Amino acid sequence: MEIDQKKYGDYVKKVTPVHSLGLSMVRAFLTGGTICLLGQIITNTLTGPMGMGREEAAAWTLLALIFLSVLLTGLNLFQKIVKFGGAGALVPITGFANSVAAPAVEFQAEGDVFGVGCKIFTIAGPVILYGIFSSWLLGVIYWIGGSMGWISM
Repeated sequence: MEIDQKKYGDYVKKVTPVHSLGLSMVRAFLTGGTICLLGQIITNTLTGPMGMGREEAAAWTLLALIFLSVLLTGLNLFQKIVKFGGAGALVPITGFANSVAAPAVEFQAEGDVFGVGCKIFTIAGPVILYGIFSSWLLGVIYWIGGSMGWISM
C-alpha cells in the first residue's frame, strides 16, 4: 500500500491544531496572574482582618490553593482551566496538587488499593522521591562539610 505524500501532508495540516503564540502567552499570563492574585488576596485577608503573621498566613494560603486545585480537579474543572490558560494554570503549587489528584480521580473505578493507591503518585511520585533524596544527600554533604570545617554552620 503506497501512501501519497501530498495527500498525507494535506491530512496532517488539516488535523494539526493551529496555535497563536501571542494569544497563548496572554492566556497563560491572565490565568497564572489570577491564581497568584487569589493567593495574595487570601494572604492579605489572613494577615489583616484575621491578625495572622505573614508566615502563618502564607501556610494557610498554600493549603487553600492546594485544596481549591484538588477540588477543581475532582469536579473536572481544572482541566478546562488548563486548556484555556496552559502553563499559567500550572503555577507550581496548583499544578503539583493537580498532578497528584488527577490520577486518583482517573483510576478511581479500579478500586481504592489498585486504582487510587497505586496510581496516585504516577506523575508526582518521582518528583517527591527525587526531591526527598536530593534533600537528604545535600543534608549529608552539608553535615560532612560542617564537621570537617569546610562549611560554617
